[in-house]
Parts: sequence; structure tokens; C-alpha cells
Amino acid sequence: MTEQLINKDNKPHKLKADCENCFALCCVALPYSQSADFAMKKCGGTPCIHLKSNYRCKIHQNLRTSGFKGCTVYECYGAGQKVSQESFQGVSWRDSPNIADEMFQVFPIMQQLHEMLHYLQEALNLQDARPLYNELQQIYEETEMVTHGSRASLLEFDVPAHRMIISNLLLDVSKLVRTKVKGGKYLKPKGVTTDLIGANFKRANLKGISFRGAYLIAANLRGADLRMCDFLGSDLRDADLSGANLTGSFFLTQAQVNAAKGDKMTQLPKSVSPPLHWLV
Repeated sequence: MTEQLINKDNKPHKLKADCENCFALCCVALPYSQSADFAMKKCGGTPCIHLKSNYRCKIHQNLRTSGFKGCTVYECYGAGQKVSQESFQGVSWRDSPNIADEMFQVFPIMQQLHEMLHYLQEALNLQDARPLYNELQQIYEETEMVTHGSRASLLEFDVPAHRMIISNLLLDVSKLVRTKVKGGKYLKPKGVTTDLIGANFKRANLKGISFRGAYLIAANLRGADLRMCDFLGSDLRDADLSGANLTGSFFLTQAQVNAAKGDKMTQLPKSVSPPLHWLV
């Protein structure tokens, strides 16, 4: 009965980007600064210089080599097509400039809501989280209802407060999943920080640890045992996962994997796939 309830509304394709039905909102609405991830600065609400008239990217196949690695690790979780086709009923910012500002404000809100739905959906499919299924299903349905609301209601919605409720629930999920793992714990070096930038965990046994919110930028995780770890909100940019075993890890997104380094020996959960740059 529970499984039927989960599968009734939690359809994975809802929470994945469908660029064919989006007005390239991520390429217009969002700002970025010149950095290792972006070759130039762009202000929010300004179309990227590589955006074509058909809402496609001129350099899509060469983003990483062109200095736009950041574009390859972004995920809207289906918010782009939701805003384009439902919230604004298929009317584009390009065809109706008067709605552009509102569309660009609604999009990041929808993206956050869809990201929350993504994590809730994953939690609903974790067998060890079964004791929390009813709570997870309820907040999932409440969140999805918000995404179908009017543009005005979306702009007024208290996203931080809602995120906190979901974050606390997912924390309980994490504890349930990792409770069977010997030594599983929250990784807080010296008890005060999750700043693990450049940390050396080569071939370390990190099974069952929560990296929730940890900065693992450029960390050495080569050959590490990362089974059954919680990666919710962790920053894996340029983290080296070559030969690491992440089997059974959860709340790990494709965007996080795309931002990391790895190779053919890296073992990933079934929910994500090795990016092309790992295989060349």
C-alpha cells in the first residue's frame, strides 16, 4: 500500500530538466561571477552570450573546455519547464518582456521547491526510512501543491522555513539509514566545522559518515570507502573520487557527481551516472 502511494505521484521524470520545454531560464535568470566555473561574469536577468534564438546553447557540447564548467553541474530538477509551461502557460520572456522580471523571480523559487521534492522522492524510496514514510509523503504532497500555486503565491512563499522542516525530516531519514552502519556518524572535525577543502582521505574508511553540508572541494577521496554516506548539500567540486566506493550512498545528486573527478573504477549509487569527463 505504501509503495503504491509513493509511486502514484512521485514520478522521476517530473524532477528532471526538460530543456525542450523550457525558455532557457537557467541561461537568463541566474547570475554568475567570473571564476574557475565561468569564463565571464553575467548579471541575473541577462541572457548568456551563447544563448541562441531557439533557447539553445551555442557551445553546449564544449562547455567544459570553453570555461563554462559551472553550466554542466547545474540542475533545475524540472523547475524550468514547470515555470515555462505551467506558471506562465507557455508565454516566453522573450515574446512578452513585461513578464520577464516576474518569471526570473519565480524560477529560482521553483528550483528550490523541486530540489526539495527530489530529496523527498529519494527518501520515499529508501527502505530503511519506512517508519517516516507517512510524514515524507505528506510533506511531499504539500510541497508539490505549492509548486502548482499562482505566481503571486510562489513569490510570497516562505522557502527557508519550509526547507528547514524538510531538512530536519531528512536528517531523521539519514539517521535511520546509517544506524546499521558501524561507526556511522556526522563528520565534524574538532567538533566545530565541516570545512574539508583539500582534505586527504585517500583510501580512508568513511563508511556511514554524514557529509551533510560539508565542503569537500578538491578533497582527495581516491579509493575511499564511502558506502552508505549522506551527501546532502555537500560541495564536491573537484573532489577526487577515483576508485572510491559510493555504493548505497544517498542524497547524492548528478550535479554533485558532475562537479567531482572520478574514473572507471568509481562505484556510484544507481541513482546517478558517471559523467562523460570521467571516462575519457
